[in-house]
Amino acid sequence: MEKDLIIIGGGPSGLSTALHLAQLRPDLSPRILVLEKAHYPRPKLCAGGLVADAEILLQRLGLDVREIPRVDAGAAHFDFAGRGLKIRLPRSHTLRLIRRDEFDAWLAAKARERGIEVREGIRMLDVQPDSDGVMVFTDAGNFRAQVVVGADGSNGITKRCILPAGPLFTARTLEVLAQLPQDGKHDANEAYFDFFPVPKGIAGYTWDFPTQVNGLPMRCWGIYDMNFLPGGERPPLKELLAAEMARQGCDLGDCDLQSHPIRWFDPFQRFCVPRVLLVGDAAGADPIFGEGISMALGYGKVAAQELADAFRREKFDLTGYKRRLAWSPLGQALVARWLVGYLVYSFNWKWFQILLWRVLKPVVILVAWLFLLNWARRMR
Repeated sequence: MEKDLIIIGGGPSGLSTALHLAQLRPDLSPRILVLEKAHYPRPKLCAGGLVADAEILLQRLGLDVREIPRVDAGAAHFDFAGRGLKIRLPRSHTLRLIRRDEFDAWLAAKARERGIEVREGIRMLDVQPDSDGVMVFTDAGNFRAQVVVGADGSNGITKRCILPAGPLFTARTLEVLAQLPQDGKHDANEAYFDFFPVPKGIAGYTWDFPTQVNGLPMRCWGIYDMNFLPGGERPPLKELLAAEMARQGCDLGDCDLQSHPIRWFDPFQRFCVPRVLLVGDAAGADPIFGEGISMALGYGKVAAQELADAFRREKFDLTGYKRRLAWSPLGQALVARWLVGYLVYSFNWKWFQILLWRVLKPVVILVAWLFLLNWARRMR
């Protein structure tokens, strides 16, 4: 089968690319094919936090995330060992929590409503660009396209095929769902980040979010490690997560613990070759928090702009993609988070973390507001 555009991966970045391109060039909608290896709704390890930037991008696509089950967190805490700063937005939720299986299935349905073909249960085997197009080899036959978008995540095949010698910057995470504790110290309707693991050599934090599973209130717990600190002995992530959960009245031993890698953004890496570009976690998620959903949606918008220009010119070298990404508000936010991530996690002294999260609250809020958040409002 031959299509003008094949998108490998039916998660937020791939579907965002398709939806944004269809918005820019409605005539291309029937010429787009999204290939997803699983069947919706498919399980996906993800804490499911939607920040305001994600909602802005969805709203500009004419989509209302309130159509799917969700939990709205009234506040977000950024703590060191249980104390720190609290963010609450006036007359609004601070963070919206969704389950990725429900969110991705909803987004795929919206893409289909707009004339985009989405095929499920197709496993990728190889991606081979040439001077005239791209061959995509799958277990369901071979496909050919003018251009391919690799939206197949941190472990996806696209990047391995087109950039086999490319560097890998991979964070570690553990995640678990648990019942609401009866005597926990955390507010059931608020989200918590705690950076107590940093002085122990872990470049990251634990999280505790409210969520729901089939309408049942739950907590999503996890730990994130950017995984860039050199040498030295580091405690197991499971040990630190178990300690924090125990402090809140939860027993990790009663839960189904799962793990997954997150490829994080580095501004010096490559994001494309002629006729193939990368989006979402395949290109790199937020280094500080491992946030992927809003970034994935933003990548889709930037990629769609590059693709619309490529189809207009009928030239698919995609040489402008990295420059377009770098100069976009998304790219600027990713670079800022990359820099801040190295700063926050490199200075892993206890006193510095106390100073950062407990003393310099106004400074932290100002830097976050100006450089790390609100980038979607500036995207055009």
